[in-house]
Amino acid sequence: MGIENTADPCSRTLDETEDTTDDGHQPKPSPCDRLAAAVVDERGTVLRWTATARDLTGFSAEEVCGRHVRELVAELPDELRRATRMPASGRVRLRHQCGDTIDVTFRSTRVEGPAEFLVVAAPAHHVADHVHGAALLRALYTQDRITIALHDTELTIVQTNATPGPIDGCPVQPGTRLGDVLCAEDAENLRTVLRRVLETGTPVARINQQVSWRRDPQRPRALSLSAFRLEDALGRPTGVAALYIDGTDHLRARRHLDLTRDVAEHVGESLDVARTAQDLADVLVPVFGDLAAVDLAQAVFDGEEPSKRLGGGDLHLRNAALAPTAVVWPARVRHGSLIPPFPDNPFLRSFQHGNTFIISAEDYGALLGDPQLTDFHIPEDCHSVMVAPLHARGLTLGAISVWRCGRSDPFAEDELDLMAQIASRGALAIDNARRYTREHRAAVALQQRLLPPATTDTPAAETAGVYLPAGGGSEISGDWYDAIALPSLRLALVAGDVVGHGMAASATMGRLRAAIQTLADLELEPDELLTRIADLVQRLAAEAPPGDDDTIGATCLYAVYDPVTRRCAMASAGHPPPVLVHPDGTTHAVGISPGPPLAVSGIPYETTTIDLEPTSVLALYTDGLVEQGEDDVEEGFRRLAGKLATSCRPGCALDETGQALLADLVDDERRDDAALLLARTRAVPAEDTAHWEIPADPAAVSKAREWTVRQLAVWGLDDDLLFSTELIVSELVTNALRYGRAPAELRLIRHNVLVCEVTDASSTQPRLRRAHITDEGGRGLFLVAQLAERWGCRHGQNRKTIWSEQRLECTG
Repeated sequence: MGIENTADPCSRTLDETEDTTDDGHQPKPSPCDRLAAAVVDERGTVLRWTATARDLTGFSAEEVCGRHVRELVAELPDELRRATRMPASGRVRLRHQCGDTIDVTFRSTRVEGPAEFLVVAAPAHHVADHVHGAALLRALYTQDRITIALHDTELTIVQTNATPGPIDGCPVQPGTRLGDVLCAEDAENLRTVLRRVLETGTPVARINQQVSWRRDPQRPRALSLSAFRLEDALGRPTGVAALYIDGTDHLRARRHLDLTRDVAEHVGESLDVARTAQDLADVLVPVFGDLAAVDLAQAVFDGEEPSKRLGGGDLHLRNAALAPTAVVWPARVRHGSLIPPFPDNPFLRSFQHGNTFIISAEDYGALLGDPQLTDFHIPEDCHSVMVAPLHARGLTLGAISVWRCGRSDPFAEDELDLMAQIASRGALAIDNARRYTREHRAAVALQQRLLPPATTDTPAAETAGVYLPAGGGSEISGDWYDAIALPSLRLALVAGDVVGHGMAASATMGRLRAAIQTLADLELEPDELLTRIADLVQRLAAEAPPGDDDTIGATCLYAVYDPVTRRCAMASAGHPPPVLVHPDGTTHAVGISPGPPLAVSGIPYETTTIDLEPTSVLALYTDGLVEQGEDDVEEGFRRLAGKLATSCRPGCALDETGQALLADLVDDERRDDAALLLARTRAVPAEDTAHWEIPADPAAVSKAREWTVRQLAVWGLDDDLLFSTELIVSELVTNALRYGRAPAELRLIRHNVLVCEVTDASSTQPRLRRAHITDEGGRGLFLVAQLAERWGCRHGQNRKTIWSEQRLECTG
C-alpha cells in the first residue's frame, strides 16, 4: 500500500543520504518516509515540524514553528477559507522555499490530550497513484478467472484471492503450497518458474502450462502464469507475486476451432465411403470424445441413395467406422456389423428430422428399453453420448455417435452447434464418396462389358487378359485388350489406352475396339489398320463438344500372329513395346518403331515382323502397369520383365499368372488403369499344311482338283468333305486363272477347320453377286459362300488371297 516517492533527491536530509545497506547500496524509501507530518494547535499555529515536512517544503522547523499554517498555503480553496475549525481532509497548494508551489493532499486528526492536531500531507499525485493502485488490487482480487497469489521466499502462499472451485473443491489458504493443490509434476514445473523469478528478479509473462488438480487428475486445466519478484525497502527479495489465469475455456474454444479445421483438411481426402467414414471418426477421437462410431445406410456403400423413412424398425444401417479401433467395444459391435432395429421414440424422430441431441447413457438405455439393445449400443463406462445425423443433399446417409467415458466432462449444450457443423461436413464428404462409388461402378461395369472374354483358346495361341481399374479415388480410364480370331487360324492381339477418364473414356474405348474388330476382319496389315483407326480418332475429335476435342486420343498396339509361318507382324501407335518371354525363360522388349498416338494423323506407321517359337509368351500391356508412383518407366519395365520371366513358365495357367502379376506390380493407390494380355503361342505342324503352285494353264483347274483329292485322302478326311472341297478349289482356282495374275498358289491347312487358300499377284477385289439365268459365269463365289462355313479375301503387298473355311468334325 506504499506511495511512490518522487521528491527531488536534493531535498533529502543529511541523515537519509548517509543511510546505506550492508552491501553498500542505498535503501529504497519506506512508505512512511514519503509522508510530511506537522502538529498544529486549534488556532492553526504550527507547534512541531518533522524532517519529512522540511523535505516536502524546504522550510526548517525554526522557520515554521510558531507561525500560522495559513502562511504556508499559497492558494486556499473557498471551502477551506470559510472553515471555522481544522478540516479533516482536503487538497491545497503549499509554498516551497524556492518559490514554487506544491499540490498536496492532507488529512488531520485530533491528538489525545491537549487541543492539538496531527496533520499528514503528501504530494497529490502520489495519493492518486495509491488510490488507483488500491482500486486495481481490489478489482484483481475479485476476479474469479484470475488468481493472485503472493508467495514467500519458500514459495508458500501467504495471501491469495483463490476460493474453492466446483472442479477441484480444494481451499487455498495462507500456508498452502502448490504441491497441496496440483499434481506433483505440474507443481514442480510451476515452482521451477517461480524460483527462477525469485532468484533473478526477471519477471515472466503468459507462460502457458497445462496442470491437473490432485483431487481430479483426469481433467487437465490450462493456466497462463505471469510473475514478478517482491522486494523490501532495502531491495531484498521477499517473495513472488503470481497471476494465474484460467485459460481452459479459451483452450477449449481453440481446440474446437482446430477440430473444425482438421475435419475440413482430413475428411474427404478419399473417395472411398468406408475410408471417409473412418477419417471422420478418427478426427473426433480423442479431441472431442473418447469413442466415436459412424453408421451408414447399406445402400450408401453401394453408391445408391438411402431410402427415406420415419419411425423405428430396421433402418438398414451398417457400421462403417469405429474409433479408436483398439478399444473394447461391445461384443457384437464390429466394423461392418449390422445395426439392430431401433424402437420408435421421440429422440429417433427428432434425429430423422435432422436434429442433433445429447443424452445420458442412463436415459439412452431407458429409451432403448431392451437389455440386449443396451448392451449393443452403449459402451462400457460411458456416461453421455451426442448423436448427429449425416444429412446431405436431402438424404440422411446415417449417423455419427460420439461418447464420453470415465472422468471426461459430459457434453454441453454449446457443443451441439459444433457437432452439427462437423456432421454436415462429414456428410458431404461421405455423399461425394457415395456418388463417386456409383459412377465408378457404372464405369467399371461398362468397361467390363466392353472388354472381351478374359481367356481365349485358339489354334494360334491361348490368351489371358486382366484389367484393373484405377484406385485411390481416380476415375476409371479407357485401357483395353483384345484377342481376335482371324481367318486361316491367325490371331490378332490388341492393347490400347484411351486418353482421359470416366464414362467418356470408356465409351471411346468401346468405339475404338469395335472399329478395330471390323477392320481386323478385312485382314489389313497392322500399319494400314492403325492408319485407318487414326483417321477415325480424328473424326471423333471433330465431333467432340468444343473444349473436349483435345481429350480424344489413344495409344494402341496391334499384332497379328500366324501359327503356320510362326511369324508375328505388329505396329504401334505410341504404345509401349510388348515383352517376349522365350521358352527358356529369357525376356526382352520387342524392338518396334512406335508411331504417333492415334490422335495424330498424317504420319505413317511401320510394321515389324518377328519369328516366335512355340510356347513363347507375348505380353501386351498398358502404361499403368509400368508407371507406378515415383518409379520411372524403365524401372517399371524391368520389374515387369523380371516378373514375367519367373511367372510365365510352361504349364502355368496364364489367367492365374496375369492376376498374380497385377497384384504384385500395381499398388492399391494406383492413379491409372492397368491392362495386361498374355498370349502363349502355338504352331501348326508342317504335315498339316500343303502347297501347290498353280500353272498358268486352263487345265490346271482339273489338276488342282486331283491334287486336292489326294491330299485329303492322305489326311484321312471324310468322303463327305471331298465333294465340297473339290468344288471350292475348282471355283477359286478358276477365278485366279481368269481374273488374277501369275504366280498363283493353292494352300490347304488342316486343323479344327479345313482352310483352302488361293493366292495370286492381282489386287482385284472379288465380288459376290447373283448371276442371271442367261449369264454364263458369275456363280463361282456364290457356290463357295454356300459350301464353306465362311470365306473372304485379304490383301498383301502385290498379292491377294481368297480363302474359305469348312469345319472338321475331328482333326485326325
